[in-house]
Amino acid sequence: MAHALPRPLPDRPDPRCRRPRRRLARAAQPAAPIGADAVTAQPILSVRNLSVRFRLRGGRHVAAVNDASFDLAAGECLALVGESGCGKSVLASALLGLLPGNAQTAGSAVLDGIDLLAADERTLARTVRGRRVGLVPQSPAAHLTPVRTVRAHLEETVRALTPTPRRERRAAARAAAARAAFPAHRLDAYPHELSGGQAQRAATALALIGDAPLLLADEPTTGLDRDLVARTADELRRHADDGRALLMITHDLVAAERIADRVAVMYAGRIVEISPASRFFAPQGTRHPYAHALLASLPDRDFTPIPGMPPNLGALPAGCAFAPRCPRATAACDALPRPDDGVACHHPLPGPRTGAPAHG
Repeated sequence: MAHALPRPLPDRPDPRCRRPRRRLARAAQPAAPIGADAVTAQPILSVRNLSVRFRLRGGRHVAAVNDASFDLAAGECLALVGESGCGKSVLASALLGLLPGNAQTAGSAVLDGIDLLAADERTLARTVRGRRVGLVPQSPAAHLTPVRTVRAHLEETVRALTPTPRRERRAAARAAAARAAFPAHRLDAYPHELSGGQAQRAATALALIGDAPLLLADEPTTGLDRDLVARTADELRRHADDGRALLMITHDLVAAERIADRVAVMYAGRIVEISPASRFFAPQGTRHPYAHALLASLPDRDFTPIPGMPPNLGALPAGCAFAPRCPRATAACDALPRPDDGVACHHPLPGPRTGAPAHG
């Protein structure tokens, strides 16, 4: 099938050449997601202490994701946001088993009774990718087979993921294209003939076909005009509204504000704040200084850039990684902050404290 086995992003090694995945030692007691009260409904996805480390030559390593924990419930959209290089896409690749051979993982990510981090390649290929987890990839053109048209991709995915009779697959492919606003007159185009926005819409159409319980959308609005951003975001939201779950990884905070139920902020491989979107985007709603600065950098807000640069993931400090860029930093920040009420910070901002459950 053209899409059920996604290919890796071009800046990562091909997973077909990967060696067996290595596991880091698990934490003795998996931590609950920051900011979470007890989840009242069984989550579709439950992630605990997910860590990813890449081994380099000379015994060095890069800690790309550190102790990420969150739950994702049916009918919910969680937006994972943060600067480029903070580990968001690595987390997504870990959930799909698409990490390169030098990756080591720890923790758990349970979906429908399957621990995605421990599952073998056969399980991931035959029962997870496309069927339980749909993927809107960050680099869509790299996930399309260059010698097949968009129509061929769609029809083959319909055949593989749905019981649609053969005589109806052509119509089903057209319907899938329309669902993602892909132009019907471009269905017979090859990937190299598509614009960036058209490739993005084709990839979205492919991801939606199986109506997977979990949709993982990695920068799904990249390359789209603003009106198509809204339409694509709304279609992804409908996926969640129909009783499924959506994990949206994005730099587009406008799109996140439009459709997210909760927002998780990642910095230097760690989730530093999780809060309901209504609180996160409200004035004075964020509590972590980094989350506050991220919103303040938006053009429709203060349009103030965050000073300094993110740390090297291969040489993270023992304490708070944001401290060198933070105006609130003190000597206490030399120690790693423990999560409390949805924020991992020694000196959180005095935002609202609702105490309401956040499903993780």
